Amino acid sequence: MSRSALLFASAILLAAASPSHAGDDTQLSPWQIRIRATSILPDEDATIRPVSGSADIEEVIIPELDISYFFTPHIAAELVLLISSHDVDARLSGVGNVDLGEVNLLPPTLLLQYHFRPDAKFRPYAGAGVNYTVFWNEDAPGGAVTGIDYDDTIGYALQAGFDYGIDRHWLVNFDVKRYWLDTDVNIRSGLGPLNADVDIDPWTLSVGIGYRF
Repeated sequence: MSRSALLFASAILLAAASPSHAGDDTQLSPWQIRIRATSILPDEDATIRPVSGSADIEEVIIPELDISYFFTPHIAAELVLLISSHDVDARLSGVGNVDLGEVNLLPPTLLLQYHFRPDAKFRPYAGAGVNYTVFWNEDAPGGAVTGIDYDDTIGYALQAGFDYGIDRHWLVNFDVKRYWLDTDVNIRSGLGPLNADVDIDPWTLSVGIGYRF
């Protein structure tokens, strides 16, 4: 074997024996996180007893964290974590507007997603899942309303959105969700005890950045 052929064969053997960094570069972790700004837009409706009326729930913009795990390139689970605070009003027949104070919501949501083009820069997805909302720190305003309690509840959600890859790890994200969420509200007031069945049913619009490990 000539010297040049021997050197060429040695180079091939060394390359084969060396760790392959290219393979590591193409292998992504199944974990992904995003940080987003989320606008919560309640589409509320209420049945109030024993008087008739309706409810008005404040729209807010809040930070949100979500954590995703990819079982396959196409199938992922996403856990959405946020805390929101809303001012609530009621419009009662024969009475007018009544301030129902402020309530905080902790609504973790678990979604199962399908990612249509996981290897492209533009990566649309759709999802559906379940939500459990905890209402806490209900702050009755005093005066006509002396106390208020919201029942924790289970809801459902549909989701659509897309990631756009900046590089192999970083991405920007746009996301929209529709929640079906209702709660029973017990109000202690100068009019006597009131009970309301409130459908909150919010839309959420989110934009943010993410990182695939």
